[in-house]
Amino acid sequence: MSLDPRLRIHFVTEDDPLYVIEFFETFFTKYPRSEFEIIGMSIQEPFNESRIATARRVSSLYGPLGFARLLGRIAVRKLRRRSIATLARREGVSLMPTKSVNDPLFVRRMKASQPDVIVSVAAPEIFKQEILQSPRLGCINIHSGRLPTYRGMMPTFWQMRFGEQHATVTVHEMAPALDAGAVLGTAECVIQEHDSLDRVMIAAKRAGAHLLIRVLSELAAGDSKPQPLDMENASYHSFPKRDDVKSFRKRGHRLL
Repeated sequence: MSLDPRLRIHFVTEDDPLYVIEFFETFFTKYPRSEFEIIGMSIQEPFNESRIATARRVSSLYGPLGFARLLGRIAVRKLRRRSIATLARREGVSLMPTKSVNDPLFVRRMKASQPDVIVSVAAPEIFKQEILQSPRLGCINIHSGRLPTYRGMMPTFWQMRFGEQHATVTVHEMAPALDAGAVLGTAECVIQEHDSLDRVMIAAKRAGAHLLIRVLSELAAGDSKPQPLDMENASYHSFPKRDDVKSFRKRGHRLL
């Protein structure tokens, strides 16, 4: 048994060089190394689907020109070797690849590594009971939306689409039902009158990193106070369609 008093953390995330990486760049810069030990990271494909399927999905949202601009950004970052995996290696964090966190082999490996907590940062699949029960303190998720109103996909988009003045970032316990676990902490990012999804998503990822550090410190100290969600008026949002983008733009917002 380890005598190291630090909180043992395993991250599950997706391979996103544009937005999720902003979270990890902030987190790795700011987290207290005397309190936390990052014992591993699992990086999955976005949306848990093929790259071709993801390209079609993103292209349908941003349109041909916007999609081309995103591809250009990704190409530049790859040339500069800017990726979540590169950040992890630089920090000395072990990578534990898996196609699914619910795979029995992955669950066994996770239990053997004895994490105190598993943190989902845009993990592209629903965690089932076996993996949820594997860490000592359970699994927690960072969601860039106010719960339970903005459950589901692209919560930053939907908060802007429906005229919210702030994008709320929520850290919550994970449960078998999607985005339904008790809230451990929130942070807010201002949405300007005429804003871009790009800017707000980056701001939300950075705010989420600071929020997670606070929540993990509370967990480690035994000071966490989970607030159960009232699911009676919960809403779920799927990936935006063209009409949703039109309504988003009518509010004076842009995607990029």
